[in-house]
Amino acid sequence: MAHQPTQQPTYQAAMAQEWESFKTPPAIQTATPPKPGDKAPVHPNLELPKDKPTVIVFLRHCGCPFAEKVFKILTHLSSQHKNVHFIAVSHSSPEATERWVIQVGGNWDVEVVIDHERELYAQWGLGMSTTWHVLNPRVLYQTLQLGKTEGIWNRACESGTRWQTAGAFAVAAVADAADAEEGGGKVSWAHVAGSADDLPDLAAALGALGIEAKMPPKPIVEESSGGIP
Repeated sequence: MAHQPTQQPTYQAAMAQEWESFKTPPAIQTATPPKPGDKAPVHPNLELPKDKPTVIVFLRHCGCPFAEKVFKILTHLSSQHKNVHFIAVSHSSPEATERWVIQVGGNWDVEVVIDHERELYAQWGLGMSTTWHVLNPRVLYQTLQLGKTEGIWNRACESGTRWQTAGAFAVAAVADAADAEEGGGKVSWAHVAGSADDLPDLAAALGALGIEAKMPPKPIVEESSGGIP
């Protein structure tokens, strides 16, 4: 995605957007999450390459520290494994997503897909979570620990909902002509977050594709302040 400077929201607008992120969005019919061996869902807004495997990460929302952590791992892996296609799906607005991607270090070789209406999330079985999913004591503790140990803190939630469930999937390359006509490929690995801090093991995702992951080094800690995930 292009990294062009975009106008920052005013303080009043930012606070209004934060409040909006706590409202429950309209309900969407959500499919059962695909499991290993299932054919990957097909959608015109999420085209998977037929000639290489794909790792897809569905983010909670732009601003979430856990989304930032997994996105940074994803971008690192994208530079180390050129034979794999990496996708991050965001339900935050295009403008908010672009600002956030720049803030967290850029998308490197990750394709960023905007799904503001959450159609892709629903198709891949990722619906709305609960208050316990987002604000239970362990999640709040892990939010603080993530900031202290890795320097990743909560950022403003300019767009999107905090109640969206995150997830990740590994999809194998198309194996035969019949699959090629239908598109997609087969799911090799799946992870649906059980709580806001339940991050996908992307090394396991690559392992399911027969690839040994080259994981990033431990990050340098930067002092900042905490917040709500």
